[in-house]
Amino acid sequence: MTGLVVCGVVLAVASAFGLWRAARDGRLRVRAKDGAVRVSAAELGAGLGERATLVQFSTAFCQPCRATRRVLAEVAAMVEGVEHVEVDAEEHLELVRRLEILRTPTVLVLDSGGRVVRRAAGQPRRADVIAALGAAV
Repeated sequence: MTGLVVCGVVLAVASAFGLWRAARDGRLRVRAKDGAVRVSAAELGAGLGERATLVQFSTAFCQPCRATRRVLAEVAAMVEGVEHVEVDAEEHLELVRRLEILRTPTVLVLDSGGRVVRRAAGQPRRADVIAALGAAV
C-alpha cells in the first residue's frame, strides 16, 4: 500500500512540474540582470538591426530550433529595421556563459544599442515575439 501512495505522489509531482514547465516554455520575459547586459556585433559575428535584433542560440541537433528560426525570420522580414541572427551555441561558448544561456533554443531581443530587453528559453510564439519587439523599439 505504501508503494502505491509513493507512486501516486511521484506522478502528481511530475505532472505538476510538466505543466509548470510547459506554461513557462517560450515566454519572453525580463530578467533583472538583462537590462545591463549588452551584446556587440563583433560578439555575434553579424550586424545589429537599426531598430532591434532577434538573437537565437541554437545547436545542430535541436529540433525546436528549426521552428524558432522560421518564426524569427518571418518576424524580422515583417518589421523594418529588425535583424535575425542565429548563433551556434557550441561555437560561442564564452558568449553562452556570459549571457547565461542554459538551453536551446534561447531567444534574446536586443534594442538598437545591443542591450538585452527580453529573453525566452524554448520556442516563442510569433505574437509574443512581435510584442517583445515593442519593448525594444
